[in-house]
Amino acid sequence: MTNPDAIAKEVSSKVQQMSKMPLDTLIEKFIGWITEYGIKLIIGLIVISIGLKIIKKVVKQFGVFLEKRDVDVTLRRFIQSLTAGVLKVILFIGILGYWDVKLTGLAAIVASGGVAIGLALQGSLSNFAGGFIILLLRPFKVGDYIQTGVYEGTVEEIGLFYTKLTTIDNKLILIPNGTLSNGSLINYSAKEERRVDLTFSVGYENNILHVKEVLTDIVKKQDFILDNPKPFIGVSAHSPSSVDFIVKVWCKSEHYWDIHFSLLEKVKLRFDEENISIPYPQMDLHVKKEDLGL
Repeated sequence: MTNPDAIAKEVSSKVQQMSKMPLDTLIEKFIGWITEYGIKLIIGLIVISIGLKIIKKVVKQFGVFLEKRDVDVTLRRFIQSLTAGVLKVILFIGILGYWDVKLTGLAAIVASGGVAIGLALQGSLSNFAGGFIILLLRPFKVGDYIQTGVYEGTVEEIGLFYTKLTTIDNKLILIPNGTLSNGSLINYSAKEERRVDLTFSVGYENNILHVKEVLTDIVKKQDFILDNPKPFIGVSAHSPSSVDFIVKVWCKSEHYWDIHFSLLEKVKLRFDEENISIPYPQMDLHVKKEDLGL
């Protein structure tokens, strides 16, 4: 069995020897190394370039195969990501072997520095494990709209280490799987139905029964609102400068924002037609003559 300490001492000794060599000798040795191994190096780099392209095509075709077998899109993309990672590792190990890199010695060096490497890769391993937890517990899937912390968006892909979210304004957010698997999140797409809650404020001089009739009529004419559960409209608060009405209606999750923005627009237009006043912050300023020096 290879001794890691012996390998480390040998590497250290060779580094010290090279540091004592004259510059001309180092250049000659470098040219000799290029002459001996340059062709292998170039061929290896070409193989890596071609191999990565082949892996990309293989993974893509594998995804098509899984899609034809009706594999869930979330699981399918995770398997594709895992397959791509495994194939790339195999490719690079093969190239290292072609370059006559002694993998046993490399493994020994890795083993000797296992603690440091483990600490360095702690976050990556946590994210890798988080990906499997997400795949197992399925708190969300590809296509769901989620919110976690200050970020929210539609899940585009659950990878080995990161989950990709696309925001409403088409920005891409990468969130570590470890953070998602250990933190709190809101899945807005988990349920088929959602409730739209809106508050509308009117002045005290308005007839609240008339306001309620107007809001009820708007809700009845609004598309995509469900009859069951029944919509609710009522006074929610007597604020300092307004009477607040709460409107709660149910809809399919995909129609949430359509109804949200449509009701805001229609209520304002209808309030204008019905001469229903909407209060806004204002301040009365009283000026005394003595303050003006009169």
